[in-house]
Amino acid sequence: MHYKIIGNGCYIPPQKISNQDFSQHEFYTEDGEVFPHSNEVIAQKFLEITGIYERRYLPDEMQTSDIAYLAAKEAIENARISGEELDYIIVAHNFGDVKKDTIQSDILPGLACRVKQKLGIQNPNCVAYDILFGCPGWVEGLIQAKAFIQAGMAKKCLVIGAEALSRVVDMHDRDSMIFSDGAGATVLAVTEEEGGFLAHQTATYAVEEAGYLFFGPSNKKEKGEKERYIKMHGRKIYEFALSKVPAAMKACWDKTGLPVEKISKILIHQANEKMDEAIVQRFYKLYQQKAPENIMPMNIQTLGNSSVATVPTLFYMILNGHLPPHELHPGDYVLFASVGAGMHINAVAYQL
Repeated sequence: MHYKIIGNGCYIPPQKISNQDFSQHEFYTEDGEVFPHSNEVIAQKFLEITGIYERRYLPDEMQTSDIAYLAAKEAIENARISGEELDYIIVAHNFGDVKKDTIQSDILPGLACRVKQKLGIQNPNCVAYDILFGCPGWVEGLIQAKAFIQAGMAKKCLVIGAEALSRVVDMHDRDSMIFSDGAGATVLAVTEEEGGFLAHQTATYAVEEAGYLFFGPSNKKEKGEKERYIKMHGRKIYEFALSKVPAAMKACWDKTGLPVEKISKILIHQANEKMDEAIVQRFYKLYQQKAPENIMPMNIQTLGNSSVATVPTLFYMILNGHLPPHELHPGDYVLFASVGAGMHINAVAYQL
């Protein structure tokens, strides 16, 4: 038996936020001091490091569960199945539903239950639950879905990665420019077809690294301690990712027994352009090779970092011809990889 993705869905918010839209923001340092450089200089350095010049934000009236539902609906339709056939709905996110201009996260009920309700699925044996695993959440959800199917506990699982980071960023922190919103969904099913899920690797580094991404007060101290926003130690994350992620990717790929030359594309979490490029270069260096051209598609330039949504939306865009010249065809091998809050790392080797 094999475990293959039979349907994909995606929701990319229509609202485009350019780097220039941050020109009037008041940026402060972690110490609460006015940032010493102009916003133009900040934006230019930001672009050079991250590669991001545009990101997407949710419409004011929508929340994370809404876009998770829209991506899920498309994935089910694309799979040509009924939602009643699903055994599991797994929604990876980090902050639940957060209404516009509020500071409270809402995860009661869980987002997976809300998605199931929106889909109108009556089957009580379709189990819906959330996974909080940082940015690698969708990849980890895929790993869990495969485990359920392999154990005979399921035949079809819907795995969604959705996030609205625009609702939890501190607009007085330069790092707010990195984050964005989006959702991607896939249906994983047991099939007689060759290929599919081949291998995986997951790790958690928490003793020293758990606080690299955290919730903290605004850089503008007048806002007080009660309001909390997503914060990160960027340099530590960068160094951690470069030292740990390539080895995890190699451990995953080596389980397939295939030569590294078989990889058609590496779909890595869209966190930071320079960081992702360095990760892939170091991965191939472990095989005493240089990374092939066009091996790593990217959409971070226009979509920003939407956390759990980056890998499934990237996969969707390539499959649907939205990211030329990148293409994927039946029989191609893909390596999914991600790193994020926890700190968690994971990777999945997959054949279309």
